[in-house]
Amino acid sequence: MDNKLYTITIFSENTPGLLNQVTAVFTRRQINIETLSVSPSALQGIHKFTITVNCDLATIQKVVRQIDKRVDIIKAYYNTDEELVYQEIALYKLATDKVLAMGGIEPLIRKYDARVLEILDNCIVLEKTGLYGETQEMFNELQNKIGVLQFIRSGRVAITRSKVERLSDMLAAMQKRLEREA
Repeated sequence: MDNKLYTITIFSENTPGLLNQVTAVFTRRQINIETLSVSPSALQGIHKFTITVNCDLATIQKVVRQIDKRVDIIKAYYNTDEELVYQEIALYKLATDKVLAMGGIEPLIRKYDARVLEILDNCIVLEKTGLYGETQEMFNELQNKIGVLQFIRSGRVAITRSKVERLSDMLAAMQKRLEREA
């Protein structure tokens, strides 16, 4: 079976301990989480987990079904990269003296469409938003040319290419069904 990168989206209320329950599903199946991001969603009171994993289709389907069965989960979905718009953010801390000795980093900032967040006497902090490969390429070039003091990359943040959130469609259908039954 061919492994592929899948993005799992989980909608839930902000319940303490839920992250532990979700990650336990992956741990039991020996699946490594590549990235993880959690934040409030566009829907009031509902949080959105975005998790990326490498596995095969049958496994991702089982994992999502298992997560979906949890009481505190409103709904879980999985998507491929083609179905999503996604980005990551990376921060790079560089030594100011090394940047100055190199003659500046403006060409690199322009090349990678990065921005300067902070300039201090001892360090410069850059930000790059983009795909994993773009943020990694910038890291590699900075590391090779001047050295990177610190580096951090966020987990993937993603939205579907569809007009509305899939959860919105599900909630609207549930509301219609309840109205018909009443």
